[in-house]
Amino acid sequence: MAHFEQFHCDFYQSNYNIDDQEDYSTCDSSENLSGNRKSQTGHRPLAGAFVPSEMLLPSQSYTGQILQPTVLYSSNTLSHLSYTDGFDEEPPLLEELGINFEHIWQKTLTVLNPMKPADGSIMNETDLTGPVVFCLALGATLLLAGKVHFGYVYGVSVTGCLAMHALLNLMSIPGVSHGCVASVLGYCLLPMVILSSSAAIFSLHGILGTLLALFVIGWCSLSASKIFTSALAMEGQQLLIAYPCALLYGLFALLAVF
Repeated sequence: MAHFEQFHCDFYQSNYNIDDQEDYSTCDSSENLSGNRKSQTGHRPLAGAFVPSEMLLPSQSYTGQILQPTVLYSSNTLSHLSYTDGFDEEPPLLEELGINFEHIWQKTLTVLNPMKPADGSIMNETDLTGPVVFCLALGATLLLAGKVHFGYVYGVSVTGCLAMHALLNLMSIPGVSHGCVASVLGYCLLPMVILSSSAAIFSLHGILGTLLALFVIGWCSLSASKIFTSALAMEGQQLLIAYPCALLYGLFALLAVF
């Protein structure tokens, strides 16, 4: 029993005092301070090392960069802007179709006035709007007189255009296109429309009708030859061109009279 008490006293005996506790606390605080400094230096970038701009500069609002504008558009807005720009750059529909009412009016006035000089730059255009309208008008006026000759009108027109195209290419140096020949011959059908309209009012089988038909044939051939000579620079050859034109328009006059 005495031995156990001696062991108990030896076991709980210690050399611990308050001074040692203060020394330990001082060491712990110094270690904590050094640890905090190390952690700060660990987060702090070294001199000469690459540092991103986000770590150095304070946070700022986005002000835009090159090729990245600050104004953001939605997909609908961008599509609307692209369609608007495309529509603004497109030419008008009549211009795409080759329909120019001013040129049509000038060509019509040139045909109605054989003594008026023709503008070669306008007459050399391939404009088939007026010829188609005048061909339909000729067939319609013949229909008013009880004559259904739409097929004859189209057949004679195509045959005459091909024959005149071959003849003008032989006579002129620059040559001419099929569209130009069809345009000129079609516009010069306008006096023949007037003749067929008069056939619906009174008969053309007498002398008056014959004289009127000859006058209209000369009118059409003179206008067509004038336009061809100005467009193809064929000065001095108007009478040579007027003769085949008179033969062609004579066929249309026969349809109107008989």
